[in-house]
This record gives sequence, C-alpha cells and structure tokens, in this order.
Amino acid sequence: MTQPTAALIIIGNEVLSGRTQDANLKFLATRLGELGIPLREVRVIPDVPETIIGTVNEIRVRFTYVFTTGGIGPTHDDITSECVARAFGVPWEVHEPSRAIMEADYARRSPPVTMNPARLRMATLPRGATPILCAETSAPGFAIGNVHVMAGVPRIMRSMFEVVAPTLQGGTPVKSRAVHAHGLLEGTIAEALTAVQNRFPQLDIGSYPYYREGGNGVALVAKGTDEAALEAAAAEIAALIRADGKEPVPGEPAAA
Repeated sequence: MTQPTAALIIIGNEVLSGRTQDANLKFLATRLGELGIPLREVRVIPDVPETIIGTVNEIRVRFTYVFTTGGIGPTHDDITSECVARAFGVPWEVHEPSRAIMEADYARRSPPVTMNPARLRMATLPRGATPILCAETSAPGFAIGNVHVMAGVPRIMRSMFEVVAPTLQGGTPVKSRAVHAHGLLEGTIAEALTAVQNRFPQLDIGSYPYYREGGNGVALVAKGTDEAALEAAAAEIAALIRADGKEPVPGEPAAA
C-alpha cells in the first residue's frame, strides 16, 4: 500500500503578522505521524480569497489529505469556508442540521445567545460538506473531498481532529530514534552523518544543536517507518559519537 501523505494550510493574517503564534502544527504533525500519515508540507497564508482558493486547489491534488486551520469564526475576515466552497465549485449555503444544533446550544445558555447573521456564518458550509462536530463547540468544522477544515483555536482544533482521526486511512506509523551527544559540536560529525544518511535513504536524519546552562550538545534524530533501519542508523550514529570521545545518550527528539 502506498504511504498516505498530508499537508497543512494555516490560514490567518494574525499568524503572518506575528501577533498569534501557531500552536497547531506540532500537534498535527505528531498525531498524523502516529497514524502513518506523514505531514509533508505546511503553508501559512493570509485571509485573501484568491490565495486560499489557489492554495487549496494546488495542494489537494498533491496529497492524500489536506488540513486547514483558522478562518471559520463569525467575523468578516473568517472567509475560509466560503473560499473552500469556491475552490470546489459548489454553493456556500446554510447547513440546516448545523444551524439547528448551534441554535439549540445557544438557547440553553444563561443568558440565551441570539443566532444572529454573524453566528449563522459558522453554520454555512460548502454544499456536500460533512460537518466535523466536536465536544468543544457546537459550531462545526467540515470535510469536503480530501480537505478537512478545522478551527484555529488549539483546543477546538484538537477536538475536531480526534473526531476526524478514525476516518483517516493511515499507513505504517512514523517512528523515531534520538541520540544526544553532550559537548559535541554538530560540525564535527557533519560529514560522517551525511554518509549515514546516504546509507539509509528511506530515513530522515536530522541534527539539532542545543544550548543549555549545563552545557551544549546536539541531538541526532532518525525518523521513518522501517524499524530495522532505524535501529541500524541509531547504532551507527552512536558509534560516530563514541569515535569523538563522547558518550551517546538515548532520548526523545523533544528533549533537544
């Protein structure tokens, strides 16, 4: 079976301006990797209709799954949903079941919340889309074709993704092996590490220097779906570290 792939489109002027720091990429990359769907590309784009439409149409033909975050709220700059409708060439219309769910939710609140035109935008979806309903909000995300449109707010996005996850057809989970070398400069083993990468082309091998109060070092990380290759590459990397007189320390990539 061909390994499925994914791309992420982060939509929002606030991310590009630096006002908002994206907190969704790491979560999605990690969870997709666990499902055997490596995240191969990420785009950060503004709230510009032509850019959203063009990017969605470009990306969706190149990857098994596309995820978008941001731009599905009630304000004037929340234009992702209508742009995705235009990308697919379908009407953007009120989804009555979603409207009813949201209206019932608002009516139960104290005090009750009015379902005004701004909030109705969140129940307006591309025709044929399947709502993504999660526990964090009554306002839906949605899926159409291979594109999954989710909120930008991290806790809502994560809840939406966990609803979507069981519907995704994954492949072999992406795993990693990390070896830390305290006191080692990455330039010292760069050439030898290139040789390891060349011997294991099926893996992604990265070098990540760190700077800490207790001393500097480098984390060397191999990622891939072939466990035997991962173990062999990690052993070769450990040998490189020992050849420089340092002791390799197994660890997690996040520790770097």
